[in-house]
Amino acid sequence: MRLHPLETAHRIREDYTRYLQTIYFFRDPSLRRQFREALSAPDFLTQGPILEAAAPFRLGRSIEQMIRDGVLHPGFRTLCSDALPLHRSLYLHQDRAVEKVVVGGRNIVVATGTGSGKTEAFLIPILDHLLREQEVGTLQHPGVRALLLYPMNALANDQLRRLRRGFGAFPALPLGRHHRGTEEKGGRARGRLREQVPREPRPPHEILQRLPNVGAASKSLLNNYTQ
Repeated sequence: MRLHPLETAHRIREDYTRYLQTIYFFRDPSLRRQFREALSAPDFLTQGPILEAAAPFRLGRSIEQMIRDGVLHPGFRTLCSDALPLHRSLYLHQDRAVEKVVVGGRNIVVATGTGSGKTEAFLIPILDHLLREQEVGTLQHPGVRALLLYPMNALANDQLRRLRRGFGAFPALPLGRHHRGTEEKGGRARGRLREQVPREPRPPHEILQRLPNVGAASKSLLNNYTQ
């Protein structure tokens, strides 16, 4: 469904005008008329949509092409889904970021605009590392492999929903959210999840309760970056 900016702006203005006329109902007909005229004055409530024309990001290789080039692990052919398409071209900055991490072993900073795919720039290298661990048989050993740190729970929750959709059918990659409200016991954790998101699908291998080594791993990682 496409969003028409002019029609949407007009509809929002009409709905808000109707709302104001409802909650501020003047008994005096003259006041009602003046109030209605004031609300209908041009640019009184809104000034029209602001449109910004932005050039599209340059395209790079697809995940399939990066597999053929020897950058990414072939296991992506099984792992990829609609959430992370195998044949869709990445943006060029994603392509370069992934190669620098996977092939060059570099630390990177991705500074680009909203909606430009920063998540893929770090998620694809993480998944590549996990697929290589699976190949050599070390992924089955217990332990935290990657931490995604977010400043707000809303961002973490949004990321978790995306991971559930994309990799919920891949049991070799367990995932979980760890925050202040995470329960320590599995039964309480499952009950809390049903209360918070009763209808949201959850993969069976999602970790719901606190793990003893998550806090230590987080602290160690933060210390490395703050020293």
